[in-house]
Amino acid sequence: MQTEELAARLRAVEDREAIRELKSTYFAACDGKDPATMRACFLDGPVAIDYGAIGAFDNADDLVQVFRDIGCHPHMVEMHHGLNPRIRITGPDSAEGEWALQYQLINTQEMTLTQLGARYEDDYRRTADGWKIAATRCIVHSTLVIQLGEDALKRVMAGAPEAVGGAA
Repeated sequence: MQTEELAARLRAVEDREAIRELKSTYFAACDGKDPATMRACFLDGPVAIDYGAIGAFDNADDLVQVFRDIGCHPHMVEMHHGLNPRIRITGPDSAEGEWALQYQLINTQEMTLTQLGARYEDDYRRTADGWKIAATRCIVHSTLVIQLGEDALKRVMAGAPEAVGGAA
């Protein structure tokens, strides 16, 4: 095997691992209510973020502000589990990825449990500071919301977004 070919293969493996680490850092920042680390996962300047019902953003700062306003509260207990990553290196400084998402939110103020199944479609760019998210889209496939009560659980909503009037 040629030295150049081996070096290219090793770099692709290292790039995929760095992108997995980036996405893992993003999920941990969301769960840890850490806006600064969440923001650092994205490119500076224009990006394309489409999080459906949460909103669409052309810069990461606007997404982070929504995160602060809605998610960064002690009563919002979240778990983001990114699964089955498929990462394709598309150029020396670019890559694409797809991730399955299993999300859970316990809202202790409203006493609800929300579970979501979704898919992320991401574009990544290499920068001087490492790989960053340049574009991301979250497509929700299923949602379950349960009312938590002292005596029993009461189903509030269950099913795919289309089954419940398009709400995500």
